[in-house]
Amino acid sequence: MTAPTRRSRATILEVARDAGVSKTSVSRYFGDERSRLSPDMQQRIAASASRLGYRPNRIARGLKGGQSGLIGMLVADIRNPFSVAVMHGVEQACRAHGFSLMVCNTDNDPAQERDHLALLASYRVEGLVLNVAGHPGEELAALTERDTPLVLLDRSLDDLEADMVGLDNDRAIDAALEHLRAQGYGELLYISEPPERASSRQRRLERFWTKLGADGLEGEVCCLPLDDSPALERAIADFLDRPAAAPRAVLCANGNVTLAVTRVLQARGDTLGTTGLMGIDELDWCGLVGPGITTLAQPTEAIGRAAMDSLLERLTDSRRPPRQVRFSPTLIARGSTRR
Repeated sequence: MTAPTRRSRATILEVARDAGVSKTSVSRYFGDERSRLSPDMQQRIAASASRLGYRPNRIARGLKGGQSGLIGMLVADIRNPFSVAVMHGVEQACRAHGFSLMVCNTDNDPAQERDHLALLASYRVEGLVLNVAGHPGEELAALTERDTPLVLLDRSLDDLEADMVGLDNDRAIDAALEHLRAQGYGELLYISEPPERASSRQRRLERFWTKLGADGLEGEVCCLPLDDSPALERAIADFLDRPAAAPRAVLCANGNVTLAVTRVLQARGDTLGTTGLMGIDELDWCGLVGPGITTLAQPTEAIGRAAMDSLLERLTDSRRPPRQVRFSPTLIARGSTRR
Protein backbone atom coordinates (compact mmCIF):
# COMPACT_ATOMS: atom_id res chain seq x y z
CA MET A 1 0.00 0.00 0.00
CA THR A 2 1.43 3.37 -1.01
CA ALA A 3 1.75 5.89 1.77
CA PRO A 4 -0.28 9.07 1.23
CA THR A 5 1.68 11.98 -0.16
CA ARG A 6 2.12 14.76 2.35
CA ARG A 7 0.90 18.08 0.97
CA SER A 8 3.59 20.73 0.83
CA ARG A 9 3.04 24.04 2.56
CA ALA A 10 1.42 26.84 0.65
CA THR A 11 3.91 29.38 -0.67
CA ILE A 12 3.84 33.14 -0.68
CA LEU A 13 3.47 33.02 -4.49
CA GLU A 14 0.31 30.87 -4.22
CA VAL A 15 -1.20 33.33 -1.73
CA ALA A 16 -0.37 36.24 -4.05
CA ARG A 17 -2.00 34.52 -7.05
CA ASP A 18 -5.08 33.55 -5.04
CA ALA A 19 -5.51 37.09 -3.69
CA GLY A 20 -4.72 38.74 -7.02
CA VAL A 21 -1.82 40.76 -5.60
CA SER A 22 1.97 40.83 -5.90
CA LYS A 23 4.43 38.82 -3.79
CA THR A 24 5.69 42.13 -2.42
CA SER A 25 2.23 42.96 -1.10
CA VAL A 26 1.98 39.60 0.68
CA SER A 27 5.45 40.15 2.20
CA ARG A 28 4.37 43.57 3.41
CA TYR A 29 1.22 42.12 4.93
CA PHE A 30 3.16 39.54 6.99
CA GLY A 31 6.02 41.96 7.73
CA ASP A 32 6.29 45.42 9.23
CA GLU A 33 4.66 47.35 6.37
CA ARG A 34 1.05 46.14 6.56
CA SER A 35 -0.17 49.72 7.02
CA ARG A 36 1.00 50.54 3.47
CA LEU A 37 -1.68 48.23 2.05
CA SER A 38 -5.29 49.22 1.54
CA PRO A 39 -7.90 47.67 3.87
CA ASP A 40 -9.39 45.77 0.90
CA MET A 41 -6.02 44.30 -0.05
CA GLN A 42 -5.33 43.31 3.57
CA GLN A 43 -8.66 41.46 3.74
CA ARG A 44 -8.00 39.60 0.46
CA ILE A 45 -4.52 38.50 1.55
CA ALA A 46 -5.79 37.38 4.97
CA ALA A 47 -8.62 35.38 3.36
CA SER A 48 -6.29 33.69 0.85
CA ALA A 49 -3.70 32.84 3.52
CA SER A 50 -6.39 31.32 5.71
CA ARG A 51 -7.94 29.37 2.84
CA LEU A 52 -4.56 27.96 1.71
CA GLY A 53 -3.23 27.37 5.23
CA TYR A 54 -0.24 29.63 4.65
CA ARG A 55 2.12 30.36 7.55
CA PRO A 56 5.07 32.74 7.12
CA ASN A 57 8.53 31.28 7.72
CA ARG A 58 9.70 33.52 10.55
CA ILE A 59 13.11 31.87 10.81
CA ALA A 60 13.85 32.55 7.14
CA ARG A 61 12.66 36.14 7.54
CA GLY A 62 14.94 36.55 10.54
CA LEU A 63 17.96 35.28 8.60
CA LYS A 64 17.15 37.65 5.77
CA GLY A 65 16.18 40.76 7.66
CA GLY A 66 17.88 40.32 11.02
CA GLN A 67 14.64 40.20 13.04
CA SER A 68 13.39 36.77 14.05
CA GLY A 69 10.50 37.81 16.29
CA LEU A 70 11.81 35.28 18.83
CA ILE A 71 12.63 35.71 22.50
CA GLY A 72 14.73 32.92 24.00
CA MET A 73 14.35 31.64 27.55
CA LEU A 74 16.82 29.34 29.26
CA VAL A 75 15.40 27.49 32.27
CA ALA A 76 17.58 25.59 34.75
CA ASP A 77 14.80 23.18 35.79
CA ILE A 78 11.48 23.22 33.97
CA ARG A 79 10.01 20.93 36.65
CA ASN A 80 10.34 23.70 39.21
CA PRO A 81 6.89 25.30 39.72
CA PHE A 82 8.54 28.72 40.01
CA SER A 83 10.06 28.33 36.54
CA VAL A 84 6.75 27.33 35.00
CA ALA A 85 4.87 30.21 36.61
CA VAL A 86 7.45 32.83 35.57
CA MET A 87 7.59 31.34 32.08
CA HIS A 88 3.86 31.97 31.76
CA GLY A 89 4.39 35.62 32.65
CA VAL A 90 7.16 35.97 30.06
CA GLU A 91 5.05 34.27 27.39
CA GLN A 92 2.07 36.53 28.08
CA ALA A 93 4.27 39.61 27.75
CA CYS A 94 5.85 38.27 24.55
CA ARG A 95 2.46 37.71 23.00
CA ALA A 96 1.30 41.21 23.95
CA HIS A 97 4.30 42.72 22.14
CA GLY A 98 4.23 40.52 19.04
CA PHE A 99 7.04 38.12 19.96
CA SER A 100 7.14 34.33 20.19
CA LEU A 101 8.88 32.55 23.09
CA MET A 102 11.42 29.77 22.54
CA VAL A 103 12.17 27.83 25.76
CA CYS A 104 15.14 25.53 26.45
CA ASN A 105 15.45 23.41 29.60
CA THR A 106 18.95 22.54 30.87
CA ASP A 107 18.18 20.22 33.82
CA ASN A 108 20.84 22.13 35.80
CA ASP A 109 23.50 20.75 33.44
CA PRO A 110 26.15 23.34 32.47
CA ALA A 111 26.99 21.40 29.29
CA GLN A 112 23.37 21.53 28.11
CA GLU A 113 23.31 25.17 29.10
CA ARG A 114 26.16 25.97 26.73
CA ASP A 115 24.61 23.91 23.92
CA HIS A 116 21.22 25.60 24.28
CA LEU A 117 22.77 29.06 24.31
CA ALA A 118 24.52 28.26 21.04
CA LEU A 119 21.22 26.99 19.63
CA LEU A 120 19.34 30.13 20.65
CA ALA A 121 22.08 32.28 19.12
CA SER A 122 21.75 30.36 15.83
CA TYR A 123 18.06 31.26 15.71
CA ARG A 124 18.98 34.93 16.14
CA VAL A 125 16.70 35.52 19.09
CA GLU A 126 16.10 39.18 19.74
CA GLY A 127 16.46 38.86 23.51
CA LEU A 128 17.20 36.28 26.21
CA VAL A 129 15.76 35.53 29.64
CA LEU A 130 18.32 33.43 31.52
CA ASN A 131 17.81 31.23 34.57
CA VAL A 132 21.26 29.66 34.62
CA ALA A 133 22.92 26.94 36.70
CA GLY A 134 26.51 27.28 35.49
CA HIS A 135 28.75 30.08 34.24
CA PRO A 136 28.59 29.94 30.42
CA GLY A 137 30.98 32.84 29.92
CA GLU A 138 32.03 32.28 26.29
CA GLU A 139 28.51 31.67 25.02
CA LEU A 140 27.11 34.72 26.80
CA ALA A 141 30.03 36.85 25.64
CA ALA A 142 29.25 35.89 22.03
CA LEU A 143 25.65 37.01 22.49
CA THR A 144 26.57 40.29 24.15
CA GLU A 145 29.00 41.05 21.31
CA ARG A 146 25.98 40.88 18.99
CA ASP A 147 24.20 43.36 21.29
CA THR A 148 21.58 40.73 22.15
CA PRO A 149 19.78 42.07 25.23
CA LEU A 150 19.90 39.77 28.26
CA VAL A 151 18.03 39.65 31.53
CA LEU A 152 18.94 37.29 34.37
CA LEU A 153 16.03 35.63 36.13
CA ASP A 154 16.31 34.93 39.87
CA ARG A 155 20.10 34.52 39.65
CA SER A 156 23.08 36.77 39.05
CA LEU A 157 26.47 36.14 37.47
CA ASP A 158 29.56 37.93 38.80
CA ASP A 159 31.24 38.19 35.40
CA LEU A 160 28.20 39.49 33.48
CA GLU A 161 26.71 42.96 33.64
CA ALA A 162 23.03 42.52 32.86
CA ASP A 163 19.59 43.33 34.22
CA MET A 164 18.39 40.97 36.94
CA VAL A 165 14.77 40.35 37.93
CA GLY A 166 13.69 38.24 40.88
CA LEU A 167 12.64 37.98 44.50
CA ASP A 168 14.02 40.21 47.25
CA ASN A 169 15.70 37.29 49.03
CA ASP A 170 16.72 39.31 52.09
CA ARG A 171 13.16 40.43 52.65
CA ALA A 172 11.87 36.88 52.16
CA ILE A 173 14.15 35.44 54.85
CA ASP A 174 13.44 38.38 57.17
CA ALA A 175 9.69 37.86 56.77
CA ALA A 176 9.99 34.12 57.39
CA LEU A 177 12.02 34.50 60.59
CA GLU A 178 9.79 37.29 61.88
CA HIS A 179 6.69 35.16 61.34
CA LEU A 180 8.15 32.03 62.95
CA ARG A 181 9.41 33.97 65.97
CA ALA A 182 6.02 35.70 66.38
CA GLN A 183 4.34 32.27 66.32
CA GLY A 184 6.51 31.09 69.21
CA TYR A 185 9.07 28.90 67.44
CA GLY A 186 12.58 29.15 68.87
CA GLU A 187 14.63 26.50 67.05
CA LEU A 188 14.74 26.34 63.27
CA LEU A 189 16.05 23.95 60.64
CA TYR A 190 16.66 25.62 57.29
CA ILE A 191 16.69 23.13 54.40
CA SER A 192 18.00 24.04 50.95
CA GLU A 193 19.23 22.38 47.82
CA PRO A 194 23.02 22.81 47.32
CA PRO A 195 23.56 26.55 46.86
CA GLU A 196 26.71 26.56 44.73
CA ARG A 197 25.04 27.00 41.32
CA ALA A 198 22.31 29.46 42.29
CA SER A 199 23.01 32.93 43.63
CA SER A 200 19.48 33.16 45.04
CA ARG A 201 20.07 30.07 47.21
CA GLN A 202 23.39 31.49 48.35
CA ARG A 203 21.82 34.81 49.30
CA ARG A 204 18.97 33.19 51.23
CA LEU A 205 21.41 31.01 53.14
CA GLU A 206 23.67 33.97 54.00
CA ARG A 207 20.70 36.03 55.16
CA PHE A 208 19.42 33.17 57.33
CA TRP A 209 22.70 33.00 59.26
CA THR A 210 22.91 36.80 59.51
CA LYS A 211 19.39 37.31 60.89
CA LEU A 212 19.06 34.21 63.04
CA GLY A 213 20.76 35.51 66.18
CA ALA A 214 19.39 39.01 65.73
CA ASP A 215 15.86 37.60 65.93
CA GLY A 216 16.67 35.63 69.09
CA LEU A 217 16.42 32.24 67.40
CA GLU A 218 18.54 29.11 67.39
CA GLY A 219 19.03 27.28 64.14
CA GLU A 220 20.94 24.99 61.85
CA VAL A 221 21.20 24.41 58.11
CA CYS A 222 20.91 21.32 55.93
CA CYS A 223 21.95 21.57 52.26
CA LEU A 224 21.51 18.42 50.18
CA PRO A 225 20.18 17.12 46.84
CA LEU A 226 16.49 16.32 47.09
CA ASP A 227 16.94 12.94 45.42
CA ASP A 228 18.89 11.81 48.52
CA SER A 229 15.77 10.93 50.52
CA PRO A 230 17.58 8.94 53.26
CA ALA A 231 19.85 11.91 54.02
CA LEU A 232 16.87 14.26 54.21
CA GLU A 233 15.01 11.88 56.54
CA ARG A 234 18.07 11.61 58.82
CA ALA A 235 18.54 15.38 58.96
CA ILE A 236 14.90 15.97 59.93
CA ALA A 237 14.95 13.15 62.49
CA ASP A 238 18.15 14.42 64.07
CA PHE A 239 16.58 17.87 64.44
CA LEU A 240 13.12 16.86 65.69
CA ASP A 241 13.87 13.83 67.85
CA ARG A 242 16.41 15.28 70.27
CA PRO A 243 15.28 17.06 73.47
CA ALA A 244 13.86 20.50 72.74
CA ALA A 245 14.42 23.75 74.62
CA ALA A 246 11.85 25.57 72.47
CA PRO A 247 9.20 24.75 69.84
CA ARG A 248 10.74 23.78 66.52
CA ALA A 249 10.03 24.61 62.89
CA VAL A 250 11.42 23.70 59.48
CA LEU A 251 11.94 26.50 56.94
CA CYS A 252 12.15 25.36 53.29
CA ALA A 253 14.22 27.33 50.79
CA ASN A 254 11.91 26.74 47.79
CA GLY A 255 8.85 24.84 46.60
CA ASN A 256 10.67 21.63 45.72
CA VAL A 257 12.14 21.48 49.23
CA THR A 258 8.71 22.13 50.76
CA LEU A 259 7.26 19.14 48.91
CA ALA A 260 10.11 16.82 49.94
CA VAL A 261 9.95 17.89 53.59
CA THR A 262 6.15 17.56 53.71
CA ARG A 263 6.44 13.96 52.56
CA VAL A 264 8.96 13.18 55.30
CA LEU A 265 6.87 14.83 58.03
CA GLN A 266 3.74 12.98 56.90
CA ALA A 267 5.60 9.65 56.90
CA ARG A 268 6.84 10.36 60.44
CA GLY A 269 3.35 11.26 61.65
CA ASP A 270 4.38 14.73 62.83
CA THR A 271 1.54 17.15 63.54
CA LEU A 272 1.91 20.32 61.50
CA GLY A 273 1.75 23.30 63.80
CA THR A 274 3.23 21.46 66.74
CA THR A 275 6.12 20.99 64.34
CA GLY A 276 6.23 24.23 62.36
CA LEU A 277 6.59 24.12 58.58
CA MET A 278 7.06 27.08 56.26
CA GLY A 279 8.14 27.33 52.63
CA ILE A 280 9.37 30.00 50.22
CA ASP A 281 7.18 29.72 47.08
CA GLU A 282 3.43 29.22 47.04
CA LEU A 283 2.28 26.01 45.36
CA ASP A 284 -1.27 24.97 44.46
CA TRP A 285 -1.32 22.07 46.91
CA CYS A 286 -0.04 24.01 49.95
CA GLY A 287 -3.56 24.95 51.03
CA LEU A 288 -4.78 21.35 50.73
CA VAL A 289 -2.34 19.48 53.02
CA GLY A 290 -3.48 19.04 56.63
CA PRO A 291 -4.11 22.45 58.19
CA GLY A 292 -2.45 24.12 55.20
CA ILE A 293 1.21 25.04 54.77
CA THR A 294 2.38 28.59 55.42
CA THR A 295 4.28 30.05 52.47
CA LEU A 296 5.88 33.18 51.11
CA ALA A 297 4.39 33.63 47.65
CA GLN A 298 6.42 35.15 44.84
CA PRO A 299 4.63 37.40 42.31
CA THR A 300 5.66 35.13 39.45
CA GLU A 301 3.51 36.75 36.76
CA ALA A 302 4.90 40.18 37.63
CA ILE A 303 8.47 38.83 37.64
CA GLY A 304 7.99 37.33 34.17
CA ARG A 305 6.49 40.51 32.76
CA ALA A 306 9.24 42.62 34.33
CA ALA A 307 11.86 40.43 32.65
CA MET A 308 10.24 41.08 29.28
CA ASP A 309 9.94 44.81 30.03
CA SER A 310 13.70 44.91 30.66
CA LEU A 311 14.37 43.26 27.31
CA LEU A 312 12.10 45.71 25.49
CA GLU A 313 13.87 48.65 27.10
CA ARG A 314 17.23 47.18 26.09
CA LEU A 315 16.07 46.83 22.50
CA THR A 316 15.42 50.57 22.35
CA ASP A 317 18.22 51.78 24.67
CA SER A 318 21.18 49.40 24.78
CA ARG A 319 23.30 51.92 26.71
CA ARG A 320 21.11 52.02 29.79
CA PRO A 321 23.10 50.91 32.88
CA PRO A 322 22.17 47.45 34.21
CA ARG A 323 19.67 47.42 37.04
CA GLN A 324 18.10 44.98 39.45
CA VAL A 325 14.35 44.68 39.95
CA ARG A 326 13.42 42.83 43.12
CA PHE A 327 9.92 41.92 44.25
CA SER A 328 8.66 41.46 47.78
CA PRO A 329 6.98 38.17 48.77
CA THR A 330 3.50 37.87 50.23
CA LEU A 331 2.98 35.94 53.46
CA ILE A 332 0.19 33.33 53.30
CA ALA A 333 -0.22 32.14 56.88
CA ARG A 334 -1.86 28.75 57.41
CA GLY A 335 -2.10 26.10 60.10
CA SER A 336 1.39 24.65 59.68
CA THR A 337 2.78 27.59 61.70
CA ARG A 338 -0.11 27.87 64.17
CA ARG A 339 0.92 26.27 67.44
